[in-house]
Amino acid sequence: MTEIAVYIEGGGNTAGQKAELRRGFDALFAKQKSLAGNKRMSLTFICCGGRQEAYEAFKNALKVNHRGINALLVDSETSIAPAPKDADGELDNAQDSLIRIAHLRNKEGVDARGQGDGWDLPSPMAPRIHLMVQCMEAWIVADPDMVEEFFKQRFKKNILPKRDNLEQEQKADIYEKLKNATKDTQKGEYGKIKHASKLLEMVRPEEISGKCPRFEIFQNWLIESIR
Repeated sequence: MTEIAVYIEGGGNTAGQKAELRRGFDALFAKQKSLAGNKRMSLTFICCGGRQEAYEAFKNALKVNHRGINALLVDSETSIAPAPKDADGELDNAQDSLIRIAHLRNKEGVDARGQGDGWDLPSPMAPRIHLMVQCMEAWIVADPDMVEEFFKQRFKKNILPKRDNLEQEQKADIYEKLKNATKDTQKGEYGKIKHASKLLEMVRPEEISGKCPRFEIFQNWLIESIR
């Protein structure tokens, strides 16, 4: 059986927290998991905690699991060039992969971040290295109706970011707007460990694709890898 293993930044420090976030990703990418199952393949999301831990797990998988398709999925943390399109106006994973890998190889700081990752990533793996831009919460706020459905009363939907392309929204601004939109709700102020996995189970992929181009690129890569 061919395995696609995606090593993800996030999930906290405990096995239980990581398992909960994995369930959120399983729900968000249920279509791709079903497609993989029909092809007698497995699609596994491995939540690693910190971004450095995700990088190291991915690098180790490249050494020990030569038959599997290993991928890395982390936040960009800071601004990155827009995802390019091909001559037909479609998002171009091949060209964008060069932008993504250059971003993670960069040692210099961007925006308010003191330093870059400076990761040693092999060029042939570039199409398998993906970004949540600028953070996973961009995917969540891309579907404000479902966020409102989750937090319900006293949720202030009008505070959430309204950009057509949420990848242009600064990470700090996304967190601040989520905080202010949710702070008066019964579930309380948004917290990644407390709420993210449940929200990932609710938000709709088609809504995210419309506002987060690199989510669509990642979805397309998964489908192409399975097929």
